[in-house]
Amino acid sequence: MFKKILIANRGEIALRIIRTCKEMGIKTVAVYSTADRDSLHVRFADEAVCIGPPRSKDSYLNMQNIMAVAELTNADAIHPGYGFLAENAEFSDLCAKYKIKFIGPPGNQIRAMGDKITAKETMIKAGVPCIPGSDGLVNDLSDAKKIAAQIGYPVILKATAGGGGKGMRIVHDEGGLEKAYNMARTEAGAAFGNDGVYLEKFIVEPHHIEIQVAGDQYGEACHLSERDCSVQRRHQKLVEEAPSPFVDEELRKKMGAAAVKAVKAISYESVGTVEFLVDRDKNFYFMEMNTRIQVEHTVTEEVMDFDLVKEQIMIAAGTPISGVLYFPEKMHAIECRVNAEDPLNNFAPNPGKITALHTPKGYGVRVDTHIYAGYTVPPFYDSMLAKVICRAKSREECIVKMKRAMQEFIIEGVKTTIPFHIVLMDNEEFRSGKFDTGLLERFDYVNAIKELVGE
Repeated sequence: MFKKILIANRGEIALRIIRTCKEMGIKTVAVYSTADRDSLHVRFADEAVCIGPPRSKDSYLNMQNIMAVAELTNADAIHPGYGFLAENAEFSDLCAKYKIKFIGPPGNQIRAMGDKITAKETMIKAGVPCIPGSDGLVNDLSDAKKIAAQIGYPVILKATAGGGGKGMRIVHDEGGLEKAYNMARTEAGAAFGNDGVYLEKFIVEPHHIEIQVAGDQYGEACHLSERDCSVQRRHQKLVEEAPSPFVDEELRKKMGAAAVKAVKAISYESVGTVEFLVDRDKNFYFMEMNTRIQVEHTVTEEVMDFDLVKEQIMIAAGTPISGVLYFPEKMHAIECRVNAEDPLNNFAPNPGKITALHTPKGYGVRVDTHIYAGYTVPPFYDSMLAKVICRAKSREECIVKMKRAMQEFIIEGVKTTIPFHIVLMDNEEFRSGKFDTGLLERFDYVNAIKELVGE
């Protein structure tokens, strides 16, 4: 087992990893930018070293500085968390070169799933259902028109190197294709330095369902069932839950088996997530694989009663996976992401100083956060402040518990998404479980929030 792990991340995920390391008897090293000198992950790690100024490229993305700190502190492993360098194949290779274990997959596995075109080709060979579309990158507008005519509108253009909705455009007819194609390429080039795009059939009324997976160094793999991530805005997740209210036992088995096929196709080593789009008729299609721990891993942990970060560390240390697990009878979990954003202003980021804080508590309520009263939310990073995870014996009970928890959650000094989550818990479509990724387009949450706060 590792003696000391450097955590190449910040915020709540850095704290999450530190806690599991402490329970495993492993020393920790925090790295931080000058903007994060007062962050809790710096305080709770055994050692902490500043790696640069606030901008990510100068600190949390600075591979040379991070490797220098790892050598300076004699860390024998690096945990990248999620985001930043978590899916950077070059960084994984660099760790291997200097014989410091990267707690995640080797670089070749990250590459295999990091480029969406390569990933899709790999999945087709493995027999995993994929969305009909271009065989690879779209060569030009003429090529795009030909493929779209073959598979039928609506279609969606996606950046091959992308994520988070950047370089993505939905096209409903041929008249809108040229503009969408040009915009997708321009946005992809600006965001990722790669303007390559591919084209797929756009799934109507889609559900975003992901399967939690794990694979070890001995070729074994398993899945830990699904999470529903269909509550989104601009392809960014806001709420996740497990099990999915849309997935039945037959679909769960099929998707789980497909996810394990995907993992075994690249001999995957670590925990990860295989993401699918599922249409209204419960046909499912591979979308992408995230070769890291996810923000929403906590949902699976709560329904499975299982520490996924510990499993990730154990796999990296050479331990065989724990095996296939199933949901305990009648357990349900929901996670809400609390961001420093103004839901009344199109979720615009709202950094600043937190002047007062009270986090929700009680049976079945978990809060993962790095904030405190007096903490200044910096403008340089992701705006997530906390994750509230509620667990109960039924989905209905879980929703009631989440609403109570959100009503109890007080953050003053910055605007947050707490009011959005309160009104979402009362939304009839959400409560029924019969919703898809278009829920927020149909839900007038702005007026619901104004009514809630008395505006």
